[in-house]
Amino acid sequence: MTFLGNIIWFVLGGFISWISWMVVGVLWSITIVGLPIGIQCFKFAKMGAAPFGKEIRFSNSGVSLVINVIWMLLGGLIMATEEAIMGIIFCLTIVGIPFGLQHFKHAKLALMPFGAEIYRIK
Repeated sequence: MTFLGNIIWFVLGGFISWISWMVVGVLWSITIVGLPIGIQCFKFAKMGAAPFGKEIRFSNSGVSLVINVIWMLLGGLIMATEEAIMGIIFCLTIVGIPFGLQHFKHAKLALMPFGAEIYRIK
């Protein structure tokens, strides 16, 4: 079921999430200083393409807090707003609720991507 959910997800909005993370990752990777942030964006682009069967674990370290604040000011709020709007649109229909919930999960990730770990649900 996760394979089918991921295919439907990608066609019905996951592509937008994936391409957004990829574009932001490329923009951050242009500079040497932003390269670690760009690499993290590419990891989350992979999750944006196929989120079903995966969960996110957030850490509470001080270093990730500083980087998350910088990220939030330089792109995170825009990414989170995009994901939240898409989540609201999907939740307007009963069939779209699982997809909307995935977008809300990505919105939280877009606000605090550093210190987050993606793991597979078995």
